[in-house]
Amino acid sequence: MGRCGHLFYIIIYLQNTVGAVLEQYFKDKKVSVKGNALILVTELFRVFVKEALSRAADQAKNEGDTRVTIEHFEKILAQLLLDM
Repeated sequence: MGRCGHLFYIIIYLQNTVGAVLEQYFKDKKVSVKGNALILVTELFRVFVKEALSRAADQAKNEGDTRVTIEHFEKILAQLLLDM
């Protein structure tokens, strides 16, 4: 299986995971997220996490640290939420 095949399975896994997490918080168990809505929510989540990781890494670098810690995430979180 080539790289594209593995990427396809990762994307499907992420969509299933995001869908399952969302459905845990729905009050009406008949409600679900499918199709394009699930693709969109998964992509938004992926972009959000990627941006958070990038900003936390920059924060750690600016502080002279070689590892990213929860404190770095805490420092960037407020601005990240405002920017999104």
